[in-house]
Amino acid sequence: MQRIALRTRLKAGCEETYDREHASVPPELEAEMRAYGVHCWRIFRDGRELFHYVEVDDYAILQAKLRDSPANQAWQAQMNRLLDGDFDPGDGGLRMVWEMD
Repeated sequence: MQRIALRTRLKAGCEETYDREHASVPPELEAEMRAYGVHCWRIFRDGRELFHYVEVDDYAILQAKLRDSPANQAWQAQMNRLLDGDFDPGDGGLRMVWEMD
């Protein structure tokens, strides 16, 4: 299993909208993510900075399978309007520097 960390940033003034919209992720998208190997996806917010922690069987396979998903495309369009810049789903995430088990 892979553990991936991702970072995104919100546009100014979109913090509450982002929190509110994430209170209800579409069930069909969550079901697809689980079927494609996601065990855990957590998002932490500090002001406009978002930090994503993902546990997934294979992140590249997840991204490939979600690329053509209508549920994912709709969700990305909804969320991307709130983000400052593009989020590169093909990215391997942040480099781990230290870990304590």
